[in-house]
Amino acid sequence: MTDHIPAFQNKTKITQYLPEYEQAFGEPIQSTLDLDTWRTGENLFDTYEHLEKEIADAVSREDGYRREIRNTVFSSLKSRQNAPKNAGVHQARRKDIERIHAGLLFNGGVEACDGISIVHDTIPLTITQIGVCLVSYNGEQGSWGHRLFRRDLRTRSGNPVEELLELLDQRERREAPGTGAEELSELARRGVMAYAERALLKDKSTASWRLGHGNIAPYELLTGFWANTVEMLEKSIRLFDWYEQYKRFVFVPSAVSKRHLLTIGNALNPLEFAIVESTKPDIDAMVRNGHYRGGTMKLMEQLRDDIAPKIVIGLYRVWDASPVQVFYAHEDYADMAAHIAMADSILQEHRGFPLLIDLADAVCKTTFGMDSFVPSVHNAYIEAGQPYRYLGERETRTR
Repeated sequence: MTDHIPAFQNKTKITQYLPEYEQAFGEPIQSTLDLDTWRTGENLFDTYEHLEKEIADAVSREDGYRREIRNTVFSSLKSRQNAPKNAGVHQARRKDIERIHAGLLFNGGVEACDGISIVHDTIPLTITQIGVCLVSYNGEQGSWGHRLFRRDLRTRSGNPVEELLELLDQRERREAPGTGAEELSELARRGVMAYAERALLKDKSTASWRLGHGNIAPYELLTGFWANTVEMLEKSIRLFDWYEQYKRFVFVPSAVSKRHLLTIGNALNPLEFAIVESTKPDIDAMVRNGHYRGGTMKLMEQLRDDIAPKIVIGLYRVWDASPVQVFYAHEDYADMAAHIAMADSILQEHRGFPLLIDLADAVCKTTFGMDSFVPSVHNAYIEAGQPYRYLGERETRTR
């Protein structure tokens, strides 16, 4: 972390002479590339045995790290420089979780939002469908969707040769159809969906508590394509202003890049949660490395200094065999936010992840997913007289 949480001390120092590849994988790259060291299909039993040994050894090492983290790292969370309010490890109160089930979750006092975005990419047209859904346990739900149609050339110059050359130039700079790898389109698509999810919680939800999916300050809303102009960045910052004004929210991501946080969280016992740090270091890193200028720099500095310090990052676990989860909450309501996330997650102990978010995801996939989207696109191409010409190989493959 930014101010160096005292990590567990590994008594065996990492040897410095090993190449990075060999250090990570336990074998030199030359051995990996030597096909004579590979196992043939007939020797799968040896592969399973090696797999079991590697997993058993890795799990045993993690258990050792867990004990060391509980002994050394947990006690340092409160005393760290710039530690957020209520930093440290806390035990969730089972009676409070039961009250949340009866008095908040199951009567619609919490609404969750999730989104989906899918792309159908062909030479003449790229269609992006974005859908967001808001759900609660009392049966209330709402769905909002939008489609984006991207063509490489929409204007006509009147000169067929010039139009063709411009079209070829545009398509030369794009990735192959169906790869979904275009940076501009990908960032725009993710940015629109992330914005819609958060705007829906802000403007359309009427529940006391709002449950979001993902990072509270998504990268795609604060960098790159989305932050190219003051106007677009202002729209994002306005959402973050709401975090400070409303406060009663909790966001739980499916995956996080901070493996050190997950390592610390892995030491939690069932129904424990930890308040670890604020989001200020993350926003500060964006400010320093994001190439902002003028008005956008001022907006990001305000976000870093005024709002980010009040949004905390926490960790929780609901069952000994379930994975640790990360959550984001306002510092004034972090304890309640953790209890709500855990109360919803305990409904599916094997996942240890909020069931209401899974429900919102299921509604989105049913309403806006591939099963309904792709057939409508195919029918439109049939109506245009070209049922197969522009379909990708995977779409015509025999399953």
